[in-house]
Amino acid sequence: MDGIMSRLRNLDAYPKINEDFYSRTLSGGVITLVSSAIMLLLFFSELRLYLHAVTESKLAVDTSRGETLRINFDVTFPALPCSILSLDAMDISGEQHLDVKHDIFKKRLDNQGNVIEERQDGIGGPKIDKPLQRHGGRLEHNETYCGSCFGAEAADEDCCNSCEEVREAYRKKGWALSNPDLIDQCKREGFLQRIKEEEGEGCNVYGFLEVNKVAGNFHFAPGKSFHQSGVHVHDLMAFQKDSFNVSHKINKLAFGEHFPGVVNPLDGVQWAQETPSGMYQYFIKVVPTVYTNVHGHTIQSNQFSVTEHFRNADVGRLQTLPGVFFFYDLSPIKVTFSEEHVSFLHFLTNVCAIVGGVFTVSGILDSFIYHGQKAIKKKMEIGKFS
Repeated sequence: MDGIMSRLRNLDAYPKINEDFYSRTLSGGVITLVSSAIMLLLFFSELRLYLHAVTESKLAVDTSRGETLRINFDVTFPALPCSILSLDAMDISGEQHLDVKHDIFKKRLDNQGNVIEERQDGIGGPKIDKPLQRHGGRLEHNETYCGSCFGAEAADEDCCNSCEEVREAYRKKGWALSNPDLIDQCKREGFLQRIKEEEGEGCNVYGFLEVNKVAGNFHFAPGKSFHQSGVHVHDLMAFQKDSFNVSHKINKLAFGEHFPGVVNPLDGVQWAQETPSGMYQYFIKVVPTVYTNVHGHTIQSNQFSVTEHFRNADVGRLQTLPGVFFFYDLSPIKVTFSEEHVSFLHFLTNVCAIVGGVFTVSGILDSFIYHGQKAIKKKMEIGKFS
């Protein structure tokens, strides 16, 4: 047993020195204090990294298919009234959503930007007595109202009971509504009068769109939209104006759900129109993104980059449709962000490296200073006796 203990004693890599042989110096004390402070600083830095998750990113080919893309937006138009502003969305698969109203809200703004009225999109008109029936007579007592669509009926039994329904019927036919005052429903509801009353007002439009996850565009523009000879056009004749100011501020634009660290480059962007009319275009590249936090919760979202362009239009001719257009395309590469904690063994290894490294370096520095002082002192003594 004594032999085993003796062999273990011989394996001791840390031989002890009698305290009588220790020599403590002022420089050693200073180095000890400094090295201890450095050890503590590096230890707490490592501890902070250990307690907080780190985010790892990876790139992969996006193989998803058949999904939808949610577009959240909040845009302010300081010089376009809500009554003439419409929203359309379309994609390369051929799907179109014209004059979108569901999940869209509008706020009427005065010229100072204060809210006058907030409503869900869709303009209703007041119902007044004895409107014109489809057959030509006025509405009588106990008679069901069925207004004329003025030649735009898809079937004989179709009715247009409001100015909005007449405009929608004309849009489906691809016709322009040149003079709303000739339409009984629009005249009764004061369509042109309402537009004149809102002259000088602005509009804040917010809500979201659900579109196919393919390249496409959505745009804000004045007037009802329809297709004529395969071309997407807007009916601007009803407003009896030659120019439209599409100055705007994008309060928010996001493709998908918010996740930590996301940056939407168009948030807070504003643009003021200096020419009478024109088209402002944003070309957006959408990058599918998957974010997974430390608890395993996954968020399917998107990031995007953007470039901008403005197309001018000649006054009165409106060859370029006035409006704000967002053209988006999908990147084939998907980015995956994963939050991960540093393992305890990795933390322990780093702490040992910090303590051992600082201790070794401070020991080398102390030895250098001690022997340097000793050598200088010895030379001074030799010079003194010689």
